[in-house]
Amino acid sequence: MKNLLSWIYIDNSYRFYSLIIIFLMCFSSVWAGVEKSEYTFGVVPQFDSKRIQEIWQPILDKLQEQTGIKLSLRGSTNIPQFEEEFSRGEFDFVYMNPYHILMANQRQGYIPLVRDVGRSLHGIVVVRKDSPIHKAKQLNGRTIAFPAPNALAAALMPRAMLIKSHIQFMPKYVNTHTSVYLNVALGLVDAGGGVQKTLAQQKPEIREVLRVLFKTQSVAPHPICAHPKVATEIRDRIRDAFLALGISDSGKKLLAHIPIQQVGKATLSDYMPIKKLGLDKLFQRNTP
Repeated sequence: MKNLLSWIYIDNSYRFYSLIIIFLMCFSSVWAGVEKSEYTFGVVPQFDSKRIQEIWQPILDKLQEQTGIKLSLRGSTNIPQFEEEFSRGEFDFVYMNPYHILMANQRQGYIPLVRDVGRSLHGIVVVRKDSPIHKAKQLNGRTIAFPAPNALAAALMPRAMLIKSHIQFMPKYVNTHTSVYLNVALGLVDAGGGVQKTLAQQKPEIREVLRVLFKTQSVAPHPICAHPKVATEIRDRIRDAFLALGISDSGKKLLAHIPIQQVGKATLSDYMPIKKLGLDKLFQRNTP
């Protein structure tokens, strides 16, 4: 009987440790990431879907040519939808604003891969060239267009500056940077928030009737990030392919449309100074 009980004990112990080993193997596999036949690539919707397609599809085609990794461009209707999607981890790779990466890292563990290391990002507020408004304080009581409540440089940072200066205003959220500039140009609002790069990319008939009223402080620009579920080897290949684009003339032209002047590696620490701006009280949180 004693021998039988010993055998049962050993047998149960063996099964127990076997289960632990299997669990650890599975956990290690998940932690390391898995390879797929196709990877989604999300882009923050600063522009309409047609413009995003024109900018990003040639870049993704080039990355696929260099790496053999198939990337599928996935658009979002607006910024709130985009936030819900990355909060659920629906993008394998994603181009997002600097505040979003702090959110995305906290919620899903997204990892910055590359960014523009040749410049910094700041917000702007524009008015019509013929507007009587020449100082920020003249925006008191005015209507200001923003792409979305949580657009970092185009909405959060300008609103924070105005509120700090005790300037009251009525926000109007119009989904994209292009819509902001169009609303200002048509005189539908008194001013609008954006960023220098999206203003520069507007059609001449829109851009040339606007002027910059003021700029916000600067932060590190938008990163291209990866979800931790993507295998490390795949993440590295995509990162290295982006860096390679920054070396060739043809690659530089593609990146200039984003725009990225000088592509380089990005780290989460690049974006930690944003936490000191006190934007949390203005950020409108969505339920993923």
